[in-house]
Amino acid sequence: MLLELLSGLVVSAEIFVFTLALALPLGLVVAGGRMAGNPVVGTVFRLYISVVRGTPLMLQILFVYFAPYYLFGCSLARYPRLLATVLAFAMNYAAYFAEIYRGGILSIERGQWEAAKALGFSSARTFMRIILPQTVKRVIPAIGNEVITLVKDTSLAFTIAVTEMFTLAKQLSSANTTMTPLIAAGVFYYIFNYIVAWAMERIEKRLAYYD
Repeated sequence: MLLELLSGLVVSAEIFVFTLALALPLGLVVAGGRMAGNPVVGTVFRLYISVVRGTPLMLQILFVYFAPYYLFGCSLARYPRLLATVLAFAMNYAAYFAEIYRGGILSIERGQWEAAKALGFSSARTFMRIILPQTVKRVIPAIGNEVITLVKDTSLAFTIAVTEMFTLAKQLSSANTTMTPLIAAGVFYYIFNYIVAWAMERIEKRLAYYD
């Protein structure tokens, strides 16, 4: 039983890692679009954030998986379920990360932009060298909360029959008429979250957040 749950844990970990790898940089792009001076671009990204945050993640997973079939007639057999899950998760979490980034960027004093401009820094260089490092320090706690939530949200992959840990635990529990697999899965989720929380705390300290 434990070996089967561990195989499901590997799938959950894959969803978690690939989602973060895509959503963290994508969130920064979305935040930039949301804050763009162009009203059309800003409106498009505001609408994206509004739709993603206003609809269930489960529905978004179904949309990302089935949309290519219904819109373009693509064969679902050639569309990996795990890929669809990761794309849906990345699009969802990017919207939340974007708002966190935006709050962090807006918290930086405007005078720092003006001082950098007076020193001859370009806007891009000012952002990358001065604004972004400070923003990262300020948003780490909020990002950490979302990252912990992501660990638990991986269980929603069952929506399109991705066999991650929670799905396996339910199958084993039903087949053996016992709650033990579900309890074991809960323990694994807790350990996974504990490791993630510990890692985020280490990152905060490494960045000297409280200084």
